[in-house]
Amino acid sequence: MNAKLSVTTPTKYAGLELLSSAAVILDRSQHIVYLNPAAENLLRISQRAALGRELFQVIGVTPELVSAIMKSLSNKWGYSGQNIQIERGEDVLHVDCTVTPVDEDEGGLVIEMRPVDQQLRARREERLIELQLRHRELMRNLAHEIKNPLGGIRGAAQLLEHELPNPSLREYTQVIIKEADRLQDLMQRLLQPHQGMQPAPTNIHEILERVRILILAEFPKTLMVRRDYDTSLPDLTADREQMIQAVLNIARNAAQAMSGNGQITLRTRAVRQVTLLKHRWKLAIEVQVIDNGPGIPRAILERMFYPLVSGREGGTGLGLTIAQSFIQQHQGTIECESRPGHSQFIIRLPVV
Repeated sequence: MNAKLSVTTPTKYAGLELLSSAAVILDRSQHIVYLNPAAENLLRISQRAALGRELFQVIGVTPELVSAIMKSLSNKWGYSGQNIQIERGEDVLHVDCTVTPVDEDEGGLVIEMRPVDQQLRARREERLIELQLRHRELMRNLAHEIKNPLGGIRGAAQLLEHELPNPSLREYTQVIIKEADRLQDLMQRLLQPHQGMQPAPTNIHEILERVRILILAEFPKTLMVRRDYDTSLPDLTADREQMIQAVLNIARNAAQAMSGNGQITLRTRAVRQVTLLKHRWKLAIEVQVIDNGPGIPRAILERMFYPLVSGREGGTGLGLTIAQSFIQQHQGTIECESRPGHSQFIIRLPVV
């Protein structure tokens, strides 16, 4: 095993480190001896965890890929395939794949994988971010316009309450006052993401533990919160309170969708050589908030980060908008994958 590992040291394959496509190096027995950062990100497994394992223990058995690997090893020829299905935990990915023999004494292969939807997703994310910025600016301007008149309405209702001769009529002024307070709170929440940050070295697991305590206090009897942490992760430079609020909004949204009955998993991983909001970072931290709830309706999934969009009766539709705004202020990204019985929010934050 030591001989195999020495063939695929990062120095020998340093050129693969900066590739945007996923590259996996196998020995002749189809054991993994190297993953580049893009492969770690795509397969959501670290090189340390993957080394020495058979490829198909990691990505599932794919007949096309099995055949290509066997032919490449025996005949020393390359292979290219499109839209090949591989597994990533419980998820299924479709990738374009190239298998190339490595010129080594003991043989070996380079497998390069590119998600078929990667470019489409990048263009869609750019459009969504631009549209969300426009929506956010519109809502901020609207909130400013509404906030001052609400104060006047509340004050007038209080004056009216003191002038009413019949105390039984005061219940109507109380309705006005309470609704004005509710709308003022709503406007403040719309404006809140635009307040200044207070960045400092922050441990992501301290943030997640705080969220775990808060969400269990809110749903103490029937909700389970499972932890799956990579405790070797470095600190972030972040506004601690903003990050707590962002993750709490996501976790609370998941718990409410399940009516407090179900399981939420908080998971952390490192991702290397990743592009976030058009910037390339050597290292980022990935936070996954996973639940086993009913899933998010497809009609809402594309618009779920827009202000005032909610799939829950009585919801304000601001929790996820605020979470996304806080995360983007930290130069990070958030996305969601959902199907019945499984929803997963993925936050990526650069380590600056």
